[in-house]
Amino acid sequence: MKRTHLPLNGLRVLDAAARHLSFTRAADELAVTPAAVGQQIRALEDLLGVVLFRRTTKGLVLTDEASAGLDAIREGFLRFEEGVQAMQAGQSSHVYTVACPRDFFAAWLSPRLAAFRIANPTMRFSLVGTDGDIDFTEANLNLAVRWAEGRGDLEGIALGEPLVQVVAAPGIADDAPWIGWPGDTMPEGEARETPFSVGDAGTAISAAAAGLGKARVPAMLAEGAIASGRVAALGPPEPGRRAYWLVAPLPQWRQKKVKALVAALIEAPA
Repeated sequence: MKRTHLPLNGLRVLDAAARHLSFTRAADELAVTPAAVGQQIRALEDLLGVVLFRRTTKGLVLTDEASAGLDAIREGFLRFEEGVQAMQAGQSSHVYTVACPRDFFAAWLSPRLAAFRIANPTMRFSLVGTDGDIDFTEANLNLAVRWAEGRGDLEGIALGEPLVQVVAAPGIADDAPWIGWPGDTMPEGEARETPFSVGDAGTAISAAAAGLGKARVPAMLAEGAIASGRVAALGPPEPGRRAYWLVAPLPQWRQKKVKALVAALIEAPA
């Protein structure tokens, strides 16, 4: 069934003017001028083909036609408010749904989420492992982490500098064979054979730690493995094209709970 176009602005003005029986007080409530209230009422009367107010010596008086529809209009606005509150319920929810690469979660995100949850014990998390793009609406996501060259068409912030680090097991020579993985973007013009290939940067670090060769991985992921002695850095970090980005569509990015989590992750100690 086709819905009738509703003059919502005019109906809102009618509701305010009917409650106050004054265009001036209705204008104060709506933060507009009395002339604007009068214009909206006249336009609504023209659209409906009825008179809504009559002026008397005692002031404004509602007509029978206006009175007949007010209860339903006010009930409708209450239902609108309930609908808006229902759509905003996710903003105050205690559940986060976050998508991120599995190796990034293991090496970097998990301890920071644990610290955030200690400070916010009522929060719950649903983690979606991904190594590529994911549909925010389909997965009902609040936030995602992507290894990318930028935020794309989403809102977002980089979690660190776009740096890569070459690592290998302690004592492995610099001329060790390369360990390849899909996100390893080689510098322009560089060609190298990769006799051993794995699925992600975290597995590449594990392969390097096992002595299978050297791997160029995101510096953020390598920090913990280097600090623990699992692998050694072969030279300083190098500039790269990609970084880990926290991203979300604008409506999710504006949610208070998402802002709180983003702030906690950005401010978390390394």
